[in-house]
Amino acid sequence: MKTDHQNGTPRIVPRPEHIITRANIAETALKVLYRLRAAGFESYLVGGGVRDLLLGREPKDFDIATDAHPDEVRALFRNCRLIGRRFRLAHVHFGREIIEVATFRGSHEGAGEDGMILHDNVYGTLEEDAWRRDFSINSLYYNIRDFSVVDFTGGLEDLEAGLLRVIGDAGQRYREDPVRMLRAIRFASKLGFRIHPGSETPIFELGETLEAVPSARLYEEILKLFLSGHGVASFELLRHYDLFRHLFPMTEACLAQEENGFPHQMVLRGLENTDARVAEGKPVTPAFLFAVLLWEPVRDRAEVLQAEGMSEIQALQSAGETVIGQSIRYVALPKRFSLQTREIWVMQARLPRRNGKRAARLLEMPRFRAAYDFLLLRAESGDEELQELAQWWTDFQAVDEESRATLSRDAPAGESGGKKRRRRRRRKKPASTE
Repeated sequence: MKTDHQNGTPRIVPRPEHIITRANIAETALKVLYRLRAAGFESYLVGGGVRDLLLGREPKDFDIATDAHPDEVRALFRNCRLIGRRFRLAHVHFGREIIEVATFRGSHEGAGEDGMILHDNVYGTLEEDAWRRDFSINSLYYNIRDFSVVDFTGGLEDLEAGLLRVIGDAGQRYREDPVRMLRAIRFASKLGFRIHPGSETPIFELGETLEAVPSARLYEEILKLFLSGHGVASFELLRHYDLFRHLFPMTEACLAQEENGFPHQMVLRGLENTDARVAEGKPVTPAFLFAVLLWEPVRDRAEVLQAEGMSEIQALQSAGETVIGQSIRYVALPKRFSLQTREIWVMQARLPRRNGKRAARLLEMPRFRAAYDFLLLRAESGDEELQELAQWWTDFQAVDEESRATLSRDAPAGESGGKKRRRRRRRKKPASTE
């Protein structure tokens, strides 16, 4: 039976007709579902977990929807904490794992003049909750009572068609929460889905609404877009829908001036490298990501400062502070990462100074590996002058200590490190005549 949007009749798919099995659901999520059910509440697995299970993917996390209010959930679980102001949520903790439990949402109230929702603590029914969700493919429910899948919004059809569709009027839903536009791009990139024409048209028109979103919240979305293994696709879609300039306006200005040139290649190769590391299970860090995304405006400003008489290191330090200071007005970057980002940039001026004992000292610095990877990235992105330097550092790390000493002795001093300071000869005191 298909969804009847007119009378609210859901499409219910019984257990034999779908591929979800409890063996693929985290034991912790099942515990929460069963305890809610035993207490007489409705309990459903919902959202991305159901979507990914139906696609044969391994879910990243499991969310639960229920008719139990947050305080009632907390009463059932001693390991529960309530969070959120805009919408109250229950987090049930199992060690480092968190199962998020949300009460069914109803029709919201309290939208501001720009259409953004200010308060959303309105509880409702299962059907109301389904229509309050953002995309149809995220509005599918797995019922723990009979193991069926419940669909009010046509999500199963969209899932089969590889289509991402906003529930309701897309323009209104984006105004309610502009971050939904970024979520649309993230899901399209992650799943390889097309965005429904009716859901993508308003994106071209509403990019400026992102500027009203707190920069700290946009930082979290940027990490999801670029550090989840689909950064290249996210970058290309952000630029296609003209949203990237509302997140990184200085970088966009550089990209627009030299389309498909070095700036574009630098960002693209950096994201390719990040996607590859995620696929291999290697760690990735926001510090390196932001170093890549903001490098071109930093380099441009540093060149101006050098022309005015600053040393390369001073210019990179000053340019880095300025660019990060302006960038965090749009997308926040925690100080612990911004410091690391600036260190990566400044070390680009230190790496050419590798003669004598300098190379060994640089190799021991905490940020050396990230700075070296960044140097490789610059060389691979078309900066031919850096290819010899990048190869030298690659060789230097690969040989033994004795060979390193030879390489360091024969290495160029670097543009601003070649002049040796003369030591003053100490005068001998005249011999005593006493």
